[in-house]
Order: sequence, then C-alpha cells, then structure tokens
Amino acid sequence: MGGFFGVVAKEDCMFDLFFGTDYHSHLGTRRAGMSVLGDGKFNRAIHNISNAPFRTKFESDFHEMKGNYGIGVISDFEAQPVHVRSHHGSYSIATVGKINNMSDLVERIMNGHTHFFEMSNGDISQTELVAALINRKDNFIEGIKFAQEQIDGSMSMIILTQKGIYTVRDNLGRTPVVIGKKDGALCACLENTSFLNLGYTFHKELGPGEVCVMDENGIRTL
Repeated sequence: MGGFFGVVAKEDCMFDLFFGTDYHSHLGTRRAGMSVLGDGKFNRAIHNISNAPFRTKFESDFHEMKGNYGIGVISDFEAQPVHVRSHHGSYSIATVGKINNMSDLVERIMNGHTHFFEMSNGDISQTELVAALINRKDNFIEGIKFAQEQIDGSMSMIILTQKGIYTVRDNLGRTPVVIGKKDGALCACLENTSFLNLGYTFHKELGPGEVCVMDENGIRTL
C-alpha cells in the first residue's frame, strides 16, 4: 500500500507537507520521500524508513527544503517521488496502486529503444513506468489519460509541476483521493484525517478516474 500528500500554498508549504505526509506513515514502512518546488527549482529527499520513523529521517530536510508547492509519499515498496525531465518539462511523480500488466507494458515501451533503472531486487519502479507512459503523448493531460487506459489494475498518482499539482484517482475508485482547503492553501491526500489537525476542511473527494490540478489560485477538474 502507500499514501501521498500534496500542498499548494501562497506561502511556504513545508510544515503542512511534512506533517501531512507523516500522517500517512501507517500505510507504508519501507520508503518515504518529499519533493518541493521553490524559486522555480525542485528539491527532493528520499529516505529508508524501515528502521526509523518518518519524522526522524526527514527532520533535517524539513529545515532545509522550502517552497510553495510540494508532494510527499509513504511507500511500502519503491523509492518515490520519481523526478523526471521530459518534453513535458521537469516534474516529480508519486503513485499508489498496483499494475497487473507491468511486464507487458515494460516490454512494449522498451521496444521503442528506451530503458528503465532496475531496483535492488531486480524489479522496475512502477512509478517510473507510469511516467514513461505519460511521456509517450505530446500533451501532459493526454499522457495521464493514456497511462490510465493502458494500466490493468489500480493507479492513483500525484504530480508536481511548474504549473501546479496534478492529482489523479484510479479509474476503479479503489483508492480514495480527498481535497482539503484552508485560507491560502489546498491539499490532496488519501486520508482526510491527515489534514484535519493542520487547519484544513473537507472540500471534495475525487471521483473514479478524475484528474484535478491545483495551484495558488484554486482547483479545477480537467
């Protein structure tokens, strides 16, 4: 399993991002990561949390990372967020779900003369695969749609870009994705209990397959 938390704010988002991500710690025990966009630059940190809690591992990053947009993820399998540089520009992506036809998708993409980095256990990162599917289309939104259509399984994702944070719920609606709001900020997460102590109130729950983008001006469904 796993969980993610994303924030767009008119001021620095690190406090909310740090604690919002930490509230998802019960969903994964292996890896955690955060990616923040500030002054037009991405700053990413990933740590092993199998032998120490999230707050301990990311305490120094909390004090060093700054930005108005950010995403965090707790994962029980792979190191995330994955940072990508493509024809869509630079972005960070984190996913929660399961791809049943992963081997088939990897083989099809590799026939196009590309490559994937193997993890230590020899597997391919499903988040890297999702990014590769998105990058096969000229338009970013069409790429997200294409990825969801090709995946057999359940895949929710959160993507940090220069234009905002894209949040995507899996087509089957098996993973809840909730939007919270407060004055000057919006957040997206798997569990609304993660934002209640941060001053957010419930705004909406994404429907199956729904794609939203958040920035400092608000949220809209694409």
